[in-house]
Amino acid sequence: MEIITMIIVGFIVGLIARALKPGNDRMGIILTTLVGIAGAFLAGFAGQAMGLYTAGEPAGWIASVIGAIVLLFIVSMVRGRSHTRVR
Repeated sequence: MEIITMIIVGFIVGLIARALKPGNDRMGIILTTLVGIAGAFLAGFAGQAMGLYTAGEPAGWIASVIGAIVLLFIVSMVRGRSHTRVR
């Protein structure tokens, strides 16, 4: 049951991050979910390691969205470079 919850939370975080990040991100539902899961995992790990919040606090959601936005910028930079080389 935890895996399904993680996928749903990652999808929601990914959608929020894509809505907040300016620009056109051409990615499907699977990549959106993966970016959301990775952003939530990285931001949750970093925030808890620094002692900013504990598991289950609302700050974790905010940090997850920020982590996903950072990953979206990284993904768009990597994908942008690969698209310009092909042309």
